[in-house]
Amino acid sequence: MIPLTKDVPSVSSLARIGSQPIAVTAAALVLILAGVAGIALSRAYTGQSPETDRAILARAMQARAAQASEQLVEKTKGLEQTQQESIDQIQVMQDQLQTMRRLLAAQQADAKRLSEQVSSLSEAVDSLRQSFASVQSADPSPAPAARNRSIRTRAHAVRAAHRRAKSHG
Repeated sequence: MIPLTKDVPSVSSLARIGSQPIAVTAAALVLILAGVAGIALSRAYTGQSPETDRAILARAMQARAAQASEQLVEKTKGLEQTQQESIDQIQVMQDQLQTMRRLLAAQQADAKRLSEQVSSLSEAVDSLRQSFASVQSADPSPAPAARNRSIRTRAHAVRAAHRRAKSHG
């Protein structure tokens, strides 16, 4: 026969622990109580508990978050103000640009009008030259002194007529 007692001693140590569950539970309870007592003694000795540290850290983080939030609000307001100033400056520049465009258009219109007047005056002077040349070639030329006198007399008469027209108008 095979003795069964030899196999039982290796299993018996496990069986012994399993057969006494109250002892195992009591040992576990003693270990848990020892751990709790150690933690309580540690907190009492140092005078600090992790809960108060956590509460202090949480308040500090809230204060930092509030401060950061206030800084962001201030920076945002500063950016809004800067943006509004930029918009105002751009609007002023646009108004100035429109004014400059209107002035440029008016100057161009004046330049065109003056150019047309100059060209019409040039045409009038050319036609007077041509008529003077044709009159001079058709008429025998009188003495230079008599001709100058007649031109002066005509110019004097024209000036007098202009003066009379201005005094009546």
